[in-house]
This record gives sequence, structure tokens and C-alpha cells, in this order.
Amino acid sequence: MTLYGPNNPHPLSRMKTELVWEGKYDEFGNRREIETAGLALPLQRIETIDEPRSRAEAQGTLFDIKKAHRDDFRNRLIWGDNRLIMASLLEEFKGAIDLIYIDPPFDVGADFSMDVPIGESKNAIHKEQSVLEMVAYRDTWGRGQDSYIQMLYERISIMRDLLSNEGSIFVHCDWRVTAYVRAVLEDVFGPANFMNEIIWRRSTAHAGSSKFGQVHDTIYWFTRSERFKWTPQYRPYSQEYIDKYFRFREPDGRRYWKEDATGAGSGPTRRFGDREIAPPPGRHWRWTQENIDELFAQGRFEFTRSGKPEFKRYLDEQEGEPVPDIWDDIKRINQVADERTGYSTQKPEALVERIVRACSDDNSVVADFFCGSGTTMAVAERLGRRWIGCDLGRFAVHTARKRMIGLQRELHAAGLAYRSFDVYNLGRYERQWWQKEALQGADDEHRNVVLRFFRAEPLTRGPSPLLHGRKGNAFVHVDGIDSIFSRGEVAAVAEAIKAAGGREVHCLAWDFEMDIRQVVAAVEAEHGVKIRLHRIPREIMERNRTEVPPFFEVALLEAAPVYRKNGKGGKSVDIKLERFLPSLTEVPSKELEALQERAVQSGFDFIDFWAIDFDWKPGQPFNHHWQDYRTRKDRSLKTVSDAEFVYGSGRKHTACVKVVDVFGCDTSITVEVEP
Repeated sequence: MTLYGPNNPHPLSRMKTELVWEGKYDEFGNRREIETAGLALPLQRIETIDEPRSRAEAQGTLFDIKKAHRDDFRNRLIWGDNRLIMASLLEEFKGAIDLIYIDPPFDVGADFSMDVPIGESKNAIHKEQSVLEMVAYRDTWGRGQDSYIQMLYERISIMRDLLSNEGSIFVHCDWRVTAYVRAVLEDVFGPANFMNEIIWRRSTAHAGSSKFGQVHDTIYWFTRSERFKWTPQYRPYSQEYIDKYFRFREPDGRRYWKEDATGAGSGPTRRFGDREIAPPPGRHWRWTQENIDELFAQGRFEFTRSGKPEFKRYLDEQEGEPVPDIWDDIKRINQVADERTGYSTQKPEALVERIVRACSDDNSVVADFFCGSGTTMAVAERLGRRWIGCDLGRFAVHTARKRMIGLQRELHAAGLAYRSFDVYNLGRYERQWWQKEALQGADDEHRNVVLRFFRAEPLTRGPSPLLHGRKGNAFVHVDGIDSIFSRGEVAAVAEAIKAAGGREVHCLAWDFEMDIRQVVAAVEAEHGVKIRLHRIPREIMERNRTEVPPFFEVALLEAAPVYRKNGKGGKSVDIKLERFLPSLTEVPSKELEALQERAVQSGFDFIDFWAIDFDWKPGQPFNHHWQDYRTRKDRSLKTVSDAEFVYGSGRKHTACVKVVDVFGCDTSITVEVEP
């Protein structure tokens, strides 16, 4: 029999309590490190947005950059996988972010689909989630709690490296995942850096429920170290509190309460006017004689019947009640609120504002790596903070972009400073993810899957390496999984078809070069073949997909320049939208037929946003010289710009027109301009 004691401890006594999940340790029992070097990719700046400045320059008016801009820092809105984005930000922002607020997905069954309005009416259509959202959010729970915890752990670990020594992180969650979230945060930051469990009462009790109503969310606050930025926050006193404590009034109605003028300890006698008064035993007066004289002259003391002085504290001098860890004074966004974007998981600006004010200052960088509709960025911009926001969904990035452009306009119109921002991405992750996880990286297998869903017969030994299948009398070309179908490929495929004696080809691709529809028309006329462009639908990447999804032809966009005489004897340029036919890539099958008919009749109804770069150059980010977009309150949309753009030279220029449809998908073309 083995006896265990101080000199012979039991093996289990050395164990510690920790959260363990599948993936935390490798097969040898070693803690898996979060590899970031291999994840870091160069961020690609695709848009630059400074709406008031661009509009002023387009119209040839003055713009005072120093007055309008806070500084030269450019905020960032980034589309893509936040794990890769954060790894890419480490080189520049490691230890530089003072505040991170995140509201990660915590609804096990959420699919991030939603209803989006179309046209100027109140009609709405259902938007399906993208594959990237589906894989990341729904399949996050593919292995249950283990996969969700691993997702959180990896991301929160990188966030810790991005935080400054005075930084804080706030993680918003609900009853489904609170236990896991706190355990992961303690694992990464340590229990000593836990500050608060904040309860946000977002709604009132639900009547008729079979259990106690779930009316709150939880927000966990952890810090990077024992030193952190902190500004106490206050909220107005309740009327009940005011009536109870500030029940005394001056003749003019000013409210005050009477407060003990002593503190614990001992001290000398003090003079209050012409009275010499000793403090009670074990007490001392709270002020020096000089301060007492000053306060007495201000009438700040009132004497009891026994002659004891009491200090008068006025209600209008108080900041309010210090905010506790239960927040029941901020309501969720109502249906008619100005800040409402229609985004399903949107949180109130007042909620995020309290956090930003408490744990950041004017020089801080604030980040939200699950930014959704952009609430954190909007609050940070209003408060003068620098910001970084990113999201996996292109619809979220589009919603946030519109919101921040509107805020730029609002601040500029009010004479308040703002910062410009850029839109970045890290590439095309949907198919890269699919190719790696499901196809083991094989591009040939990718083509076979695409052909099978397109119901085309694969060609094992075709007449050309560019021809991969046949459907009826037409050949089929399937572009590479990581390629953009270019104008050069259009000509090459047309020549291959002609050489093979074909008359028609279906070109299937994930992305198409700008202006590809216009190039196709010229190539068709030259070679006498019919070329049909189809965007490969995201549905083919869904697991266990059996039904055949529709392959839509590429969105059609046509625009032309409009020339007007200006008051200076020259002419200005605007752009007119002439035709738009959306691709309807994220429309549910049950709504497809009706929407296809509407798209043909009135394609402009499907435009949510459009913008113009009047001096676009290949390889350069799109510069927003002008844009117009629909809002929830104003569903109208201009189809002719009113930028009145004036070029500095008479040479030919190229304008780029970008249209974003109601699903967040963008289509761009170029327009030649001769000023």
C-alpha cells in the first residue's frame, strides 16, 4: 500500500484545472502553438474612400485637408477570414491596438441569411448566406463545442498579440456559449486579467414562455496587463434616486443633498463663519480651514438644529451614477431607429460607445474583427478614434462601407473632422478553402465537379487543353480555381472552338475580368462563334449537395459618359447607367423565376450602391470620386451621376463604374471619356 503525503504527493495532485478540447494538444501531448507566420499575406487595397474630399476635387472646389481630416492615418475595412487578416496585421499593428470589441457568432443554428429590400418599394427578397459564411459559421459547429472553442482560441490568441500593454478586449456573447468564451479568455489572458462580466439586458421578459425569459447578453472584459486605459463611465440618476437623496431645494429650485462634513480619524477644531466647531470624537473635518472659508462663502454649508455643519452637494454638479456591471439602460435597436441598417446581428451604438469611451482615448486604435454592419467603426469614427474592421461576409463589408461613407458626409457637413478609409481584401477564399479541404488541392478534380453540376460530359482527350467538356452541341471551358477569366482567354478559347469545328462554348469561371462582356461581343463577331459566360455557383461547394444549382450568366452592366457645359467655358463629365442585369447568385430557387423576370424588366431595382472613379488606372485602387446608394429610409437611386467632374487635360481618360447589387456582389466596367 502506497502512502501519499507532503514528501510523496499523489500524481493527480500536480494536475491543474483547465479547459481541454480536441485540437488543443497534439498527439504527443504538447500544446499546439498558433502559427501566424505562415498565415500572413499581403493585404490588397482595392478601394480608397474619402467621399467629401473626392467630391470637392471632382467639382474643382477647394478642400481644406488639415481642417477636414484629423490626421493622415487611414482607417481600414477588410474583407476575408479574420484569422488570416489578423496574422497579416501583426507586422504593423502588433502591440498597437488599445481596444478590441468583438461580437462573434454564437447562434448554433444561425445561417446568416436575411431579407434585403429591392427597388424603391417596400418589397424584400431573401438573401442566402455565402459559402464562406456557411463554412465558417455553420460548420464552425461541425465537431460541436470542440470546433467552436478552437475557432475562438486561435483568434483570441492572435488578438492578444495585437493588443497594446494598456489594451482591453470585450467579447460579446449569449447564454449558448458564455461558459466556453470565459474559459478561453482565461486560458489566453489569465484569470488575473479578468475585469468584468457585464450583463446587458437587451429586452423585457417574454410572455408565455415555458421557462424564464432569456433577456440578456454577456460581455466579458479582459485586459492585456495590469495597466490599462480606463475612464469611469456614468449614467443619469433615476428619478427614484433623485427623489430619495436630492430631496432638498434652494429657493430657485436647485436640488441638493446634505452630506456629512467629517471623515474617520482625528483633527483640530475649525471655524465655520463665526462658529468654532470641534469634530465629533474619532472624526475630523474633511477640509482645511482655507477650503472651509471658501466653501462657506459660497453657501455650501447648512447647520442642523444641534449646530452641526452639513455639506450641500448639488445635483447639477454630479456626473451621475457610476455605471455598474449590469447595463439595463440601453435598449436594443427599434424598427425605426436612424442607426438601423437591417443587419440581423446589429448592436446599439450606445452599447459600444460606452465601451469605447471607457477603454480608449483619442490616440487609440479600436478594432472589431467580426464587424458586421460596422457599429464599432461608426462609434470609433464619431469619437475620433482610429479603427480597423473586418468581416467574412461581403454583404457585411458592403453594409459597413455604405454606413461609413454616410458618416463621412454627416461629419463633414457638420464641420467636424473625420478620417478617410480604405477597403482591403486577402483574395478569393471560398474556393481556396474548398479546394484545400474537400478536393485535396487537385484542380482537375475541381473541373470534374463543376462539369458534373453543369451536366456536361468531361472530355478526357479533347481537341484542345482549353476545352474540358461538352454539353449538347457546345463545348465547355472551366477556368482555373484560382484564376480570373481574362480577355486574352476569351480569344484563345474562341480560336480553340473554331479549330475544333465548334460553334458555341460555355465558359465557366469564378471571376471575370472587367469589361469582359464587351470583349466577348467583338471576339464573337471576329470568329463567328457564340461565347456564353457563366459564373460558377457557390452551391457546388456545399457538403452533400445533390440538386443541381443554376449557372447564371455574368451580370451585365452598361454605362456611358454624359457631357455638360460648365460655367467656366469648358465641359464637365458625368456617367449614366444604361443597363444592368444582375446575376442573382444568392437567390433561393423558389424565388428565382419571379426575380429573373423582374431583373429583365427593371434591373436597376437590384442596384444598392454604385460609384465612379473618373480617373481610373489599371493596378490602382478604385478611388470613390462619386457614389449614390439606397438607404432604408430613402430607396431612391440616381441613374446619372451629378459629380460634374472636370478633367485637368483634354486627353482621353478612363472612368471605372462599380455597381454593388442588393446581395453585396459587385460588377465593374470601364468607360472611355474624351473631355
